[in-house]
Amino acid sequence: MTAPLSSSASLPVVRLLPKANARAIRHGFPWVYANEMVLDRRTKKLAPGTLARLEDDARQPMGLVSINPTSKIIARMLDQNPDAVIDQAWFEAHIARALALRSQLYDAPYYRLIHAEADGLPGVIIDRFGDTCVVQPNAAWADALLDPLCAALTAVTGITNILKNAGGRTRTLEGLDDVSAVLRGAAPDAALPVPMNGATYMADLTGGQKTGLFYDQRPNHSFIANLSKDARVLDVFSHVGGFSLAALANGATSALAVDGSAPALELAEAGAKAMGMQDKFTIRQGDAFDTLAALRGEGAQFDVVICDPPAFAPSRNALEAGLRAYEKIARLAAPLVAENGILALCSCSHAADLAQFRNASVRGIGRAGRRAIMLHTGFAGPDHPQLPQLAESGYLKSLFFRL
Repeated sequence: MTAPLSSSASLPVVRLLPKANARAIRHGFPWVYANEMVLDRRTKKLAPGTLARLEDDARQPMGLVSINPTSKIIARMLDQNPDAVIDQAWFEAHIARALALRSQLYDAPYYRLIHAEADGLPGVIIDRFGDTCVVQPNAAWADALLDPLCAALTAVTGITNILKNAGGRTRTLEGLDDVSAVLRGAAPDAALPVPMNGATYMADLTGGQKTGLFYDQRPNHSFIANLSKDARVLDVFSHVGGFSLAALANGATSALAVDGSAPALELAEAGAKAMGMQDKFTIRQGDAFDTLAALRGEGAQFDVVICDPPAFAPSRNALEAGLRAYEKIARLAAPLVAENGILALCSCSHAADLAQFRNASVRGIGRAGRRAIMLHTGFAGPDHPQLPQLAESGYLKSLFFRL
């Protein structure tokens, strides 16, 4: 691990090329790409996670950055003060500011506490589950400075347990390992109950997807729940029952959860049982495309259908195939929606923008022979703030149609 340096005077200096957009970086864009920086022999030899002073092509200081010569994002802006010291106190200031916002938003300590660049910690994700936090250090600098980060996290929040989740795709791009660990305290010996939107979700913090629960859909769960009273609900790609359990909590008569993961569905069943809703909740394990086709063959109909798949377009190279997959999901799901029912379609692909995703969804609905009006467009909740300068931070889109 790289120790934080006490004096910025000893830090290496890296410099932008004349073609780089220095103004955008000064105005808040947090990244420098490899083709925007002078890559001399000295810069190429810097270890991933090294802290450096950034200058523009006229040698004017711009701030303090972390460097990773192996990544396309070669530099991440940490502080626009080039003399900043990245130590425990620095982390405490950032975490305290993030905590103050979440405390305004939520009355219980279950939320995303740190959302990377938007909270001033590039590449860092921290989800909070009561007195336990799960940290995803998805950038080399954060992986190198986990000790002061964790010390600050404990000091600011008072939590007792910190887990490291190393399963993120971004870690591979940064050249980091995939070894998860317990950094403070202990890992829970069972799934943790998480209250949200009147429902109870069971979060597996060590063996589940990502950090164990997707907090980003919270406001969209709530929107569907408000439309689900006395409704028959189908929740496809349900994970631990995100939409279906919220719907049951708001008076849905039945909910069917479909997912490819048996452990996720077991957690969904446990959540329904914790809510006393097990009699209204059923599961179906299998491929979502195949299951949607099978349900149509069975003549099934639902008042509310939600499809919340994983990222079909995780990169620009996958965009066209991803958009075809989103269109296919819409085409297969639309026939299952009863007349005047609700269809919700979601995308967490940052490579597919809102217009592209909406167009693909509408094509699929049309190909199914259905007509739609769009009721609402939902995004990630406010514990997933967007950095206005960084379009990638607005990854989640949820479209709500009445067919």
